[in-house]
Order: sequence, then structure tokens, then C-alpha cells
Amino acid sequence: MPIPATAQTSSADYTEPHQRRALEMYRDVIGMRTAEGHGMIPTMAEYLAERFREAGFPEEDIHVLPHTSESGEEIAAFVVRWRGDGSSGREPILFTAHMDVVDALPEDWERDPFTLIEEDGTFFGRGTADDKAGIIHLTSTFIRMKEEGFVPTRDLVIGFTGDEETGMVSTRALVDEHLPLTQAEFALNADVGGGTLDETTGEPIVFEIQTSEKTYSTFEFTAANPGGHSSRPRDDNAIYDLADALKRVQAHRFPTRINETTRAYFEGTADLVGGETGAAMRAFAANPDDAAAGETLRRDGSMIGLTRTTCVATMLRAGHAENALPQSATATVNCRVFPGDEVSDVHDTLRELAGSDIEVRLLGDPTVSPVSDLRDDVVSAIRAGVETLHPGTMILPSQSSGGTDGMHFRAAGIPTYGVEGIFMKSSDVYAHGLNERIPVRAFFEGLDFWHVVIRELAGRPSA
Repeated sequence: MPIPATAQTSSADYTEPHQRRALEMYRDVIGMRTAEGHGMIPTMAEYLAERFREAGFPEEDIHVLPHTSESGEEIAAFVVRWRGDGSSGREPILFTAHMDVVDALPEDWERDPFTLIEEDGTFFGRGTADDKAGIIHLTSTFIRMKEEGFVPTRDLVIGFTGDEETGMVSTRALVDEHLPLTQAEFALNADVGGGTLDETTGEPIVFEIQTSEKTYSTFEFTAANPGGHSSRPRDDNAIYDLADALKRVQAHRFPTRINETTRAYFEGTADLVGGETGAAMRAFAANPDDAAAGETLRRDGSMIGLTRTTCVATMLRAGHAENALPQSATATVNCRVFPGDEVSDVHDTLRELAGSDIEVRLLGDPTVSPVSDLRDDVVSAIRAGVETLHPGTMILPSQSSGGTDGMHFRAAGIPTYGVEGIFMKSSDVYAHGLNERIPVRAFFEGLDFWHVVIRELAGRPSA
């Protein structure tokens, strides 16, 4: 019987062998500072490989794949294949998550970020939610089910990446260099999606399946000027010219957009949100050209990314001496491009806004990924997992404004669905921030969620 959502539990309440083993692995990997610059990604990959060896997975199906990050650091991806009996006649399923974390400075935290600490029904530590819970949920569930004698009807493949938080070199490698290892009918990404609990009651509100994400693209605005002595200022000034261009970007509104994922999300959650925002969600779902609804949602930081392409200035550098007029001024403008909008069109818009005296340059090579249409088998399996934990919870597709590994798998033709088996209050989400946390109950629930989902997708149908 599911534990009530409002109940507070401790790790001592979970005594099954697979639960204790998962907790031990969780503690071990939280202790690894797998942030950029600390060289711990290969260590974590080897640690996971050893756990699969101990569980009896053949050496030829375990792969620690070395790579070099954009910063020149040695990192790794990790792949393990659980061979099925082939009775389904279907392609493999790929399960993915990322081993790396955003760095945390111990002096800024109330607790050591690289020690798993439990207090009052909560686990604290860097990566507890993003994304070492996903890593351990999948690793533990594969090992548990193999011990139980489960034989999948198709191959199941784990593909863990090593630099999702930075350059995604290892992610791209999994679909470029190592596609024979990771080719799949579809993928489940244990880094996004999941359940939301009511802030007051702690009861489940909705479970989201991420089906799409915006295209991450960054532009550099540069103003140039002959410069001169600061005692002789003049009207043309690289800093002022750049500032004028950025103010035009600030004032610009990209056209509103909607797709089946965002429409379903707005329709499904409008009543839950309520108030002015909920009314705007309903109106926008019915008519995305409703200017008033669009403006209401634009003012809400949690909603603006679901309604349009956005661009915002994030970094500045200018000048070379305090007593000299600036010879150049440069700003970084980060854009999240709505699926279906073209990065080239956004580039053209920014050029127009900047004006002819400002150079606007696209940095890098953005990865554009399509929306993954919901599949009945995936939704059914996820529903079974959710029902095991919190019966009756509404399940909806969702779109991420941020970027995940899923973009690269989708771009390679592998439909990808973001599904974390975790239910949390929004106020407990501290990914990338200080004192990252996850409820103890949510961590252990995730083990049961994945056990059900994998059995539903790769088990023999009941007689």
C-alpha cells in the first residue's frame, strides 16, 4: 500500500536488501565531486561498471567510454546492455541520466555538499536530485530485476553521460560515435519530468512526461569603437551603443507559439494553478493569439518559456582601462528557441534589433530537436508506475525551457521521454542551487516506480 504523500519517512524505514544497496550506492556517488574540473567522472563510471560486474552482467556488455570535454578534461560516458530474449521482436529501450553535477562550494553550503546527509526526512547533497537519483534508480533497478530472474523481452540499454551540465560532448558521442551501442526504439531520460506535490497538503498534483525542449542557442553582441582618452568623451561609445542594442532586445516580444504538448499542459493544469494565471492558461490554450493571455503568462517566470522563444542578456565585458574610452563592448545573449522556430530566424531578428553597427554572432552549433509524440506503450507503463505510488494522479506531457541530454537523442531519431520517478514540492527543488535536496520517501519511491515501468515495457504480457 502506498505511503501517504504527507507522511515523513527516514531511510531506516526502508529495510529491503535492494533499498539498502541503493542507499549505499547513492551515498557513494554523492561523495564523488563529479563537477567540471575535478576529474571524477571516470571514477564514477568505473564505480558503476564494477557494480554491474558484481551483479553478473557480462564484461563485453559493460562500456566505460573515455572522452575529452570542451574544457579539455578527461570525462567518460557509461553504457551497459542487458540482453533480452528477443521474444518481443522490438528494438532496445535506452535509459539515460547524467553523472556530472554543477559544482558546489562547501563554504557556501550549510552542510557538506559532497556528503549525503539526512535530516528530518530529507536527503541533502549536490546531485541528490540532479541527477544522481536517476543514476542510482536505474542502476539499482537493473541489478534488482536481474537478481529476481527477470528476463526482458528486448534489450535494455543504459547510457549515462558525463557532461550534461556543460558541453554535452559525451552525449553527442553516444549518438555519433557509439550509436551501435545506444540505438533504440525510444529513450527514457531520468533527468526531467516527474511528479509535483501540493505545497500545503503534500498530496500529488500532476506527473509530467517531458516530450520536448527548447533549442539552446547563444549569441554574442559586439560594439567596436576607435576609443580615445576618457577626458574627451563623445557621443559614440561602444558601451552606450551596446546598451542601446540590449535595451531593444529587452523590449522585443517574440511571437507566441503553442504545440500539442504545451496546449495539453495548459489545459490540464489551468484549474490547479487557478487565479489570473490559470485563466490566462485556459485562454492561451484556446487561442495563442490572445494578447492579454500571452502577456500575463509572459510576466510569470515559470510560464514565459512555454509560450514563445526568449532571448536575454546574461554576460558583459567591455573596455580596457578606466581612463580610456572603450574600444569594444561585448554581451552574451542566451536564447531558448521554441520548437519549430528556426535559430537562423532568431539570428536575423537579433541582427535587426542590434542595428548595423553591432556585430551579432552565433556561438557554437545549436542542436535542434523535434517534439517526441507520446506513445501509448510509454504512457501506459508510466501510468502503471505512478499508480503504484500515488493512484489517480493526473499525467500530462510537458516541455522544458532548459536543455537536457534528450535533445541529442531526439535529434538522432530516438524519441525521448523525460520521466523522473520522483514526487516533490516545487519549493524543494534546489537543483544547481544551495542545499540541493530530495525527500527520503521520494528517493525510495523512485526505485518502485522504475521497477514497475521496466516490467511493463519489457516483461511478458500477463496470461
